[in-house]
Amino acid sequence: MNRVAVALLAGAVSAAAAVVLGERPPGGAARWRRRNFRDREVDLLGGVATAAGAVVGAVAAGGGPGGGAALVSATGAVLGAIDDADTTSESKGLRGHISALSRGEITTGMLKLVGISSASLIAAGVATGLGRRAADGRPLARTVDVAISGVLIAGTANLVNLFDLRPGRALKIVGAICAPLTLVPGGTGRVAAAGLGAVATAWEGDLGEETMLGDAGANALGAVAGTALALLPLARVRYLATAGVVGLVLLSEKVSFSQVIATTPWLQRVDDWQRAE
Repeated sequence: MNRVAVALLAGAVSAAAAVVLGERPPGGAARWRRRNFRDREVDLLGGVATAAGAVVGAVAAGGGPGGGAALVSATGAVLGAIDDADTTSESKGLRGHISALSRGEITTGMLKLVGISSASLIAAGVATGLGRRAADGRPLARTVDVAISGVLIAGTANLVNLFDLRPGRALKIVGAICAPLTLVPGGTGRVAAAGLGAVATAWEGDLGEETMLGDAGANALGAVAGTALALLPLARVRYLATAGVVGLVLLSEKVSFSQVIATTPWLQRVDDWQRAE
C-alpha cells in the first residue's frame, strides 16, 4: 500500500474507532474522563481511537517495517490504556517507578516501561530484517544495530508521552518527526505516513481540548514515529536520533519541558498554535 493510502486508512480507522468508543465506552464514559491543565474535562478515549488508527496504519504499511511498527504500537496502546485506567498510583517518571519497585511495588508505569522496551527490541529486529545489508556477515554489528534501534523506538514512545501535558503538544512532536519522513522511500515513508494519518484525525479534538491522547495514544504514536526513525537507511542519522531522544528523556527527570517552553517565546508560539483559547 502506498504512503497516501496508508495515511488515509490510519485516519479513517481513528475516526471510526472514536465513533464506536464514544457510543460504547468500555467500563462507562466516566472511566475515561479526566481534567486537563486548565481543569477542562477531556476524553481519553480519543487517544485510544488514535492508537487504533496508528496500529492499523502500521499494519497497512506492510512487510517487516509495518509488522514491527504495529507490534510495538499495539503494545504501547494496550499497556498505556491500562496505565490510563490506573488512577491510584502516585509514582511518576522513570525515577518514581524505580523507587516504587525498590519498595516492592510494581506500578502500571513500570509494566509499561518493561513491556514497551521488550516489544521495541523485537520490533527493531522485525522491522530491519534482523540487521541491515551493510552489517551482513557481522553478527555483533547486527546485534548492536538492532539494540540501538530498539532503544530509539522505546525512547521515542516514552518521549512523546512526556510531552502530552498540553493540548496538541504530543501531536506536534509526532507530526514534526513523521511529516519529513513520509518523503523517504520504502518502509520509513509508509510507517511515518501511518503516524501522520492518525495525527491528522486527532488534531481537532486534542487541540480543541475535547480529547486527550493519554498514555495509550501517546505511546502508540511515539512507537510508530520511533520505528520510522529506526528504519532510516543511514546509521549515523539513527544513532544521532537515538542520542537525542535518550538525552531528552533523561533530561526530563531534571528539567520541566513545560517551563522551558513557557520561557522560550518561539517555542511558546509553536506550542500555542491552533490551540483553543
